[in-house]
Amino acid sequence: MNEIAANLAADATSRIFRDLGDPQALNAAQDQAWRAPLWRALEDAGLTRAWVPEALGGAGAGIADGFEVLRIAGAYAVAVPLAETLLAGWLLAQAGLEVPAGPLTVAPARTADHLVMDAAGCVSGRARAVPFARDAERVALLARRGTGTVVALVARPQCALEPGSGHAGEPRDALTFASVRPLAVAEAPPGLDEARLLALGAAVRAAQISGALEAILERSVAYANERVAFERPIAKFQAVQHQLARLACETAAALAAAGSAADALDRGQADDDALFLEIASAKIRAGEAAGAGAAIAHQVHGAIGFSAEHVLHRYTQRMWAWRDDFGAEAEWAARLGRALAAAGAQALWPLLAAR
Repeated sequence: MNEIAANLAADATSRIFRDLGDPQALNAAQDQAWRAPLWRALEDAGLTRAWVPEALGGAGAGIADGFEVLRIAGAYAVAVPLAETLLAGWLLAQAGLEVPAGPLTVAPARTADHLVMDAAGCVSGRARAVPFARDAERVALLARRGTGTVVALVARPQCALEPGSGHAGEPRDALTFASVRPLAVAEAPPGLDEARLLALGAAVRAAQISGALEAILERSVAYANERVAFERPIAKFQAVQHQLARLACETAAALAAAGSAADALDRGQADDDALFLEIASAKIRAGEAAGAGAAIAHQVHGAIGFSAEHVLHRYTQRMWAWRDDFGAEAEWAARLGRALAAAGAQALWPLLAAR
């Protein structure tokens, strides 16, 4: 996708969410009737297949272009499986499989979960906390077969579903695969395994968090300039200015880390260690920023931000959920620490080790 097409995709994403996914309007909605027209608009614009090559019926967007779409979507914090469908489309496309229309999700979504395909071609195993599983029509998955790995597409109703939810109340369901026969299956290309899928999912969540932080920063600044205390806007008070400056710093850090990971993925970073460092850093820093940023935003808004009628909680609750998906920052920090320890002093202090 060229630069003009990428800008058009970003503009389309902003327009669709602005028109059909405004957080304040959805917060006041009495039902879920808004979901169908929003999803239809995203599909019609080709955004749900952004990472699917044109040869397979997709938009053929670059990785970085898709991450920009996700950052914008994160700024609206709307509970639709756009990110999950993008991930599923990417996974299926890697194996040359056709990507069906409709909402999709991916499995496994936790590092300790593994799916297995037997000699008869059926999938077994359990995947926990699968995002939007009950809303998905199909599941794109990775399964181990012998010494290799396969990509498969499974009809979600063929799986036993145990309902679960994240911090925002969105589906994080457990799926049990009991000798489920896939709709389609293909060998995974070299280098595509569970770790690679989880890493891309972690980078996706970092992008969404960075977008949400941008939105709560904008809302917090606007509220501070509108809210009057002691006959002047609270934005005039030094303590509030300090908090808003801290929120701006956390937002900038998350944006930089998520953007760097997206760029590394877009370049097809050949060095696996360097790519791991980028993604681990993005998930860790974005997760930390989500925690600090949510606390600051709620302090600025006071008690009103915690009420169900206010949109702020839609952002903060989703950021907390995104922190846990595809590995929380504590898990990524532990993995990063083990990797650096294994690499030795030269990886930490190359100039000192060279002496």
